[in-house]
Amino acid sequence: MNNNDDEKYMRMALDEAQKAYEADEVPIGAVIVSRGQVIARGHNLTETLTDVTAHAEMQAITSATNMLGGKYLVDCTLYVTVEPCLMCAGALGWSQISRVVYGAADEKRGYHTFCPNPFHKKTVVQGGVLADECAKIMTDFFKKKR
Repeated sequence: MNNNDDEKYMRMALDEAQKAYEADEVPIGAVIVSRGQVIARGHNLTETLTDVTAHAEMQAITSATNMLGGKYLVDCTLYVTVEPCLMCAGALGWSQISRVVYGAADEKRGYHTFCPNPFHKKTVVQGGVLADECAKIMTDFFKKKR
C-alpha cells in the first residue's frame, strides 16, 4: 500500500469515527481492507450496546471475519483512528491480521503503554497516518463533554 491508499482508508475510518461522535460515543472508527476492498467498518458502540468490549476495532474484526468466513485476517489491513488499546491489539494479534495502521497515538490507554508488541509476529504496524485529524475529533468530543 502507498501513502495515498493509507490516507484514503484512514479517511473512511474518520467517517466511522464521525458516526460514533454523532451517537455520543467516543469517536473512534475502523475499516478493514483486503486486497484493495473494504470488507468491514466499525465504530465505538460501548454506550449503545452497554458493552465495554464494543470498540471500533472489535466491531470491524467481527464483521470482517463474518465476511471472510473464517477467524483469520491474513492479507488484511486495519485502519483505525486511534492507537488500539491492549484488548483490541490482543484480538488483532489472535486474528493474525497482516497490517495495522492507526492515526493518533493514545498515551494513556494505547497498547504501547502496557505491552510493546501484542500483535502477531508477522503483523506490520504503522502509526501517525492523518494523526492530527484523528486527534482533533477526539479532542473536540471531550471538550464538548466538559
